Amino acid sequence: MQKIKTVLLSYGMSGKVFHAPFLELHPGFELLGSWERSKKIIQQDYRNVRSYGSLEEVLDSDADLIIVNTPVGTHFEYAKKVLLAGKHVVVEKAFTTTAAEAQELVDIATEKGVKLSVFQNRRWDSDLKTVRQVLLDGVLGDIVEAEFHFDRYNPLLSPKQHKETANAGAGILKDLGPHLIDQSLYLFGFPQAVFADIRTTRENSLVDDWFDILLYYPDFRVRLKAGFFVREANPAYTIHGKKGSFLKPRGDVQEDELKLGTKPNLENWGTESIEKEGLLHTEIDGKLVLEKTPTLQGNYYDFFDGVYDSISNNKEEPVTGQDGLRVMQIIEAAIQSSAQGKAIAV
Repeated sequence: MQKIKTVLLSYGMSGKVFHAPFLELHPGFELLGSWERSKKIIQQDYRNVRSYGSLEEVLDSDADLIIVNTPVGTHFEYAKKVLLAGKHVVVEKAFTTTAAEAQELVDIATEKGVKLSVFQNRRWDSDLKTVRQVLLDGVLGDIVEAEFHFDRYNPLLSPKQHKETANAGAGILKDLGPHLIDQSLYLFGFPQAVFADIRTTRENSLVDDWFDILLYYPDFRVRLKAGFFVREANPAYTIHGKKGSFLKPRGDVQEDELKLGTKPNLENWGTESIEKEGLLHTEIDGKLVLEKTPTLQGNYYDFFDGVYDSISNNKEEPVTGQDGLRVMQIIEAAIQSSAQGKAIAV
C-alpha cells in the first residue's frame, strides 16, 4: 500500500485528538510530524516524527498531504500556499472565512491537479449515519420539516483568544455552524433561500454565540440551531414526514473517547450506548410503528480512508472543496439575512 506522507499544521487539540490517531491507525498514511510554534510535544506521542519550525519547512518537506488544522482565520492563507506548492490539502471547518476565498482554493486545486478536502468528520458520527439511513429507508414519507441542534451549556468564554476576539473566523456560526449546515446539505441538498437570526448571549462576549437558521426547500424546511445556554438538550435531530417522525438525541462517543486518549479501532469504535437510540414513530405497510431504532456505528476512520482513496486512486474526495464552498455560501447568506431581517435567495 502506497504511504501518503502527511504533516499537520498544528498539534493542539485537533491534531492530537482528531487527526493523528487515525493517521496512525490507517496503513496508507505516514505521519511525518507537525508544525509546532511554542510547545514541542508531538514527539512525546509519536517518537519518530519531526517538529517543524515553520510553514516553509513543511512545504520543503517530502509530504504529499498537509492538514490545515489551524485557527479559521489562517485557513485560506495556509491552504493556498500548500496548494500552490503542489501538495494535497485537508482543511478543517470552517473551510475559509468567505465564499470568495473558498472559490479561490477550489480553483487553485483544480489548476494544480491536487486533492482538496474539508474535514467534516461529523458526517461519520453515529447520529448522522443513523438519521441518513432512516431517510434512505423512506419510512417517514415525504419530509415536511427537520430540525438539527448542536446544544451546549457553557456560559464561560473560551480561554482560546482566537475564538473570543472579534475576527473573521470567530463565533459559533463558523464553529458549530459548518457542522450543522454541512449535514443538512449532505442529507437534503442545496436550499433555495436562507433566513437567519444570529445573536450574542454570553456576558462580555465579543462574538456571535447563538444562531437560528432556516433553510427553504421547495416542499419542506430545515431549521439549524446552536447556542451555549441549553442545560437540558433538545433532540439533536428531529425529522417529521407525512408518514411519521424520527427523533434522535446526540450520542456519538468518538470525541469524548479521543479526548480521553482512547485509540480508535476498526471493530467496536464509535459504538453508542443503547440509551441514546432514536425514536421512530411511523406507519409501515399500514401498521403503526413506535419503536427505538438501533444506532449505526460511527467512525472518523472512514473520512481518512476516503482521503486515501482520493489521492491514491484519483477518486472524489470524501468531502469536496465544492462542499466547503456551499457551506460558506450558506454562512454568508445567514449573516446577510440576520443583518437585513429577511430571507436571502441562494
